[in-house]
Amino acid sequence: MQLIATPAQVADAFLDSISNELRTPLVSIQGALSYLQQEKQTDPTRRALIDNAAEEAMRLNRFIGNMLDMARVEAHTLRVELTPCDVADVIGSALERLSDQVNDRRVNVTIPPTLALVPLDFVLMVQVLVHLLDNALKYSAPNTPIDVRVRSLGSQLEISIADRGIGIPRHDLTRVFDKFYRVPRPSGDLGTGLGLAICKGIIQAHGGSIHANNRNGGGTLITVTLPLS
Repeated sequence: MQLIATPAQVADAFLDSISNELRTPLVSIQGALSYLQQEKQTDPTRRALIDNAAEEAMRLNRFIGNMLDMARVEAHTLRVELTPCDVADVIGSALERLSDQVNDRRVNVTIPPTLALVPLDFVLMVQVLVHLLDNALKYSAPNTPIDVRVRSLGSQLEISIADRGIGIPRHDLTRVFDKFYRVPRPSGDLGTGLGLAICKGIIQAHGGSIHANNRNGGGTLITVTLPLS
């Protein structure tokens, strides 16, 4: 019997192929640069060039990952595998991935001790929190805390990430989740405009929602709502 692939399966296979073709040479480049970084460099100019190339390779790798994730969201080929998860583990994994950015920054995490396991795709939810926490760290002063709060509201789970940065202009609050839409920042760091759009796609694939608001007293509040069942 001949099996015919669905359009979604074809799109997913194509994206997997593209991902492999782009990332294989990039992994080799990053490996070579990492080796060069371990060498004792007496020439400061050479060292600066190697460090800059390594940083740009990492940035390119993140951009490729974001583009492929966004393509999967739009092609409806995002694989969501729900398993009972400890939300504390999800948050902890996200913070571990951001350990270099967090450094000595104070991150306050509040989770009810009686919170039951929640049906989530662990890998995808870690990815969402990495995006949200990275934004909070990037767009707020180093001496201000990041507040992560988890609570259950009836049949829903709410996760909020709040910072004390400059906030988001009121007219941009709903548009920040649009693909390629970027809020101008004084630092000039505009990003790719894909992170929040990917978060929205992953959360919606879980049957949830995500919203942005300006925090009382200054800063940004991102709220993620997910079904508990």
